Amino acid sequence: MSCSIDDLKAYVVGEVSRSERGVVEDHVRGCQSCREELDRLNLTRSALTSLEDEEIPQRIAFVSDRVFEPRWWQTIWHSGPVMGFASAALLAGAVLIHGFARPAVVDAAKIERRVEAQVSTRLDAAVVKAVSDAQAKQSADFAQVLKATELERQADLANFQQATEYYEKQLHRFEVASNEGPAQ
Repeated sequence: MSCSIDDLKAYVVGEVSRSERGVVEDHVRGCQSCREELDRLNLTRSALTSLEDEEIPQRIAFVSDRVFEPRWWQTIWHSGPVMGFASAALLAGAVLIHGFARPAVVDAAKIERRVEAQVSTRLDAAVVKAVSDAQAKQSADFAQVLKATELERQADLANFQQATEYYEKQLHRFEVASNEGPAQ
C-alpha cells in the first residue's frame, strides 16, 4: 500500500472492507508518518463524537415573522413618553390617596406632651447615671486619699515611736549619770 490519506480517512470512519483494513493496519505499523496521521484522525474523530447532537432548524425565520416582534410590555417600557405619562399618573394617584387617607386632625399638644415626657425620662436617666458615676469616682478618690493618709500616719507614728525610745534612753542615761554623782 502506498501512503494515501484517503485510505486512512476511510479506515478511521469505518468504510473499508476487512481485507483493506488489514492492509492499512500493516502499513501503519511500518510507516511513522501514517501512524501519526492516524493518531491525529482518531483524535479528531473522538473530539467530534464527544459533541452533543443538535437538532437541525426546521425553517429559517424571516424579519416579518411575529416571533421577533417585541411583547406589549417591552414596547411600553422602551417608549419614553408612555413611561413619562405612566409615572406622572402614578404620582398623581399617590398624592390623591395620601390626601384622602391621612388623618384630618393632628393633636399637636398630645404629640408635644409625649415628646416632652420622653425627653424628661431620658434626661432623668442621664442625670442619675452622671450623679452615680461622679459619686463612684469621688468615693474611689476619697478611698485613695484615705489610704495614702493612713500610710503617712503609720510612718509618722513609727518615727514618733523611734524618737520616743531615743529620748527615753537619753533620759535614762541622765538619771543614771545623776545617781552616780559627780565624777571624781
